[in-house]
Formats: sequence, structure tokens, C-alpha cells
Amino acid sequence: MRLGTVGLVAILAVSILAGPFAAEAEPQPGTTARLGYLSFRSGPSYLEEAFRQGLRKLGYVDGQNLSIEFRWADWKADRASALATELGRLKLDVIVSTGGNVMALIAKKAIKTTPVVFTAGDPVRAGIVSSLDRPGGNLTGINLLVIELNTKRLELLKEAVPTVSRVAVMRDPTRPTNAVVSRDLERAAAALRVKLQMFDVRERREIDDTFVAMTKARVGAVLVVSDAMFTAQHERIVDLAARHRLPGVFEWREFVEAGGLMSYGPSIADMYRLLATYVDKILKGAKPADLPVEQPTKFELVINLKTAKALGLNIPPSLLLRADQVIE
Repeated sequence: MRLGTVGLVAILAVSILAGPFAAEAEPQPGTTARLGYLSFRSGPSYLEEAFRQGLRKLGYVDGQNLSIEFRWADWKADRASALATELGRLKLDVIVSTGGNVMALIAKKAIKTTPVVFTAGDPVRAGIVSSLDRPGGNLTGINLLVIELNTKRLELLKEAVPTVSRVAVMRDPTRPTNAVVSRDLERAAAALRVKLQMFDVRERREIDDTFVAMTKARVGAVLVVSDAMFTAQHERIVDLAARHRLPGVFEWREFVEAGGLMSYGPSIADMYRLLATYVDKILKGAKPADLPVEQPTKFELVINLKTAKALGLNIPPSLLLRADQVIE
């Protein structure tokens, strides 16, 4: 079949128009994307591997078509600020900020032009973005629902320990979302007929004395509000809870893996894989201001049955059946 001049022109036009869109399907060979990775933690863990998995799935391989500048803040805000400023001065395509609201706010202050992808809790109330649908500015990312899930954790704690009537809430009162967290927990406690007692911890050195105060107050369990400081001290907190024989509920599974009773929160590995999709979109030309902040869809309930037995607790079978993982 022979094509006329009009047919050839049409085919050429379609090919030219299709070219840019076809090119966006995968990273271009011969190009290297430059990525910054800023973490509040002390070093790499399974979370970074989950992030790399997400990147590989999208065709990005570190050392081939991607280079990553890793920076670890060692749980120190002043160090995090210096590292954020350092990354902001480098000619990077995207910077990933992990470590919750503290790190996201530091990144927002220090990095003015480079696109930033964060993990945070209630980023609108925390002042990180303007709205979830249209973040504005140069930041977007994932809302970990840190605030919203506290009431669910209290409900699960009451289900695990039905006889508990007084629960300690360990929190950092300096956090901007503290008032909202406390108000929501008080409402949930009233419905559960549980009395809450707030224990404020501003510095790491106050943690030991706080558990002594909990024992003196005769609380029956403890809910630890999500906070980078507490995550950094999770082994110490879990050890103190065991020493004072206090069942505890936490956000992240690493508390339970270290010996805590139970945790309920987003699948953090899934969230780190999701970060890679933001990186991919930005590298292909999307602007953070136009990328909606996403929320997790998968949540994990993890229960440490060995800890329950040590505390003399009989976890209801119905709760064990709902758990995503039971550590024995």
C-alpha cells in the first residue's frame, strides 16, 4: 500500500508529538538524576531499602541513572538544619525529607527552591503545606495520619487491656499539634470511660523520671504519642515500660519488635516506596505545588505476645486475629 504526501505528513506529525510523551515512560538513558536524602535517623535501615525498591520499580538505579546524596541527622535538630542547608545549596533535582514534622519544617525553612518530598503528620496544621490538595510552594509528600490515629490506638489499648481505667499519655508539649492531639484523645477517653493523665517530656533526660511519675500516679497503661525524640529512644522507652510493668501502645512497629506490647500505624515501608513515585513525577516535570499530599491506605497492627505474657495479660483472640503480625 502506497501513502500519499498528506499521509506521510500526518505520520511525521504524530511521531513528533508522541515523542515527548513516550520519553516520559521511563528514565532517559545516559542521564543521571541527582537526589538528596535527608533523614532524622542515625543511619540506613529497612526504610531506605523500601525507598530504593520503589525507585527500582520505576526504573531508577543508584549508580546508573541516579545518584543519591544521603545525610543523617543523628536525631539532632541543629545538625538536621545544617544538613538541610547544605543539601539546599547543591544542584539537586529533588530532596527527600524523612523524619516527620520536625524534619519537614526544617527542610521548609532551609530549602527554598529545590523540590522537597516529605513524610509528616497532619502537614496542614503543622504549617508545612497550604492544603493537602494543592500544597503550594516547593514541598509535597505523605501525611502519615499521626494525629488522627492516636484515638484508634487508645481504643486498641483498651481492647487489649479491658480492665485499664487510667492511661498515661507521654507527649512533647512543645509540638504545634499537641493541643489537637490532647483534645482528640480526651474525647475518645470519655467514650471509653478511661481517665487520661498527661506526662510532658521535653528532653530525653526526662524520660526515666516520667516513668517513675507514672508509677506513682498508678496508671495502668501508657500511650506514647508519635514523636521523633521518642522514636530515637524507643528501646529505652520499651525497657522502662517493662520495668514498670506498663502495657504500652505506640505508632511504629519497631517499638513492638524491641519489646513493646502493641503498635498501630501506617505501613511505613509502603510509605517509603510511595515516596519514590513523587520523585519520579518531579523528575518528569511535575511541580510539588501541584502534587496532592497523599495519605496511607494500609495500616499495621502488631502485637508482642511474649510481652503480653510477661505482663500477665490475656489478649482477646478477636484482637489477635486482626493483627497483621503477632510476635511470639
